[in-house]
Amino acid sequence: MKKILMAGLLIIGAVTGYAQKVKPALKLIKGNSYYLSTTAHSVVKQTINGQVNNIDMTIDGKMSFKVLNANDSLYYMEVNYTKVGMKMQLPTGNVTFDSDNKDTTNIMARIMSGITNKPFTATLTKSGRIRSIENAENMITSMIDGFKEVPAEKKEQLKTQLTQSFGSGALKSNLEMAMSVLPETAVAKNDKWTIKNNLEGAMSAKVISVYQLVDITPQSYLIHGNATLETDNTAGYKTVSNMPMKYNMKGTMVADVVVDKATGWISSSKLKQNIDGTVEIKDNPQVPGGLTFPMSVTSETSSTDH
Repeated sequence: MKKILMAGLLIIGAVTGYAQKVKPALKLIKGNSYYLSTTAHSVVKQTINGQVNNIDMTIDGKMSFKVLNANDSLYYMEVNYTKVGMKMQLPTGNVTFDSDNKDTTNIMARIMSGITNKPFTATLTKSGRIRSIENAENMITSMIDGFKEVPAEKKEQLKTQLTQSFGSGALKSNLEMAMSVLPETAVAKNDKWTIKNNLEGAMSAKVISVYQLVDITPQSYLIHGNATLETDNTAGYKTVSNMPMKYNMKGTMVADVVVDKATGWISSSKLKQNIDGTVEIKDNPQVPGGLTFPMSVTSETSSTDH
């Protein structure tokens, strides 16, 4: 009798353990819009020719994601920046750019305004992976071409710079870092899974994130993540601020994410990042002989679904 009771308890335990497996996934409704509001505060420290040059920067943005269509594995979404703003504390003074600023003489304010309410399309998997971004370059080109007073050469420079931040590759990287946290398979509390991302933009890097389902509440999944970041040192120089540059950086990131059970959408997230290394400027007319200098970046990013 005792053996039968023990066997019964083991069966109940096994069934209970299996029942605790959950599959967090996007469960979005066609025609509905979902939102992501993000504030990112970064401090960049660099020493160039013995002189310390620090930049304190805060970027605010809000994006809308409207579900155009869906099938068993993918969501097809229309994505819009509805608001973008930037504040920078520089050694030469403070500057502020905002998409709500209607000052037509401020080129950066016009750029911020120009990228808002210009839809591009994104294809997402049920686990939040970004399959593709389309029409982002068209958004940039049409905006810059509208600056009639800007010389053609300057327009090309602006397009290059904006593509590094708002082109398809950069947008795919940024959205994946924000949204690609869900596991591909069912998990139980305290289970871990690994996600690998490639960052594109002015700095190309590989990110390996290990996420863990730390708790389950009636409304949410609570996920914690630890990540390592390392720039792709095999990549060539990229044009940044009209100069050929290469980043050699390593760092870590820590994330805490709250995922809505009903939709799989991120309710809120907090991300802390620390990276440091060197920046290499190739020999060019602006910097004859080239230059290598140390740089570190610390940042805190918070996001909500409203």
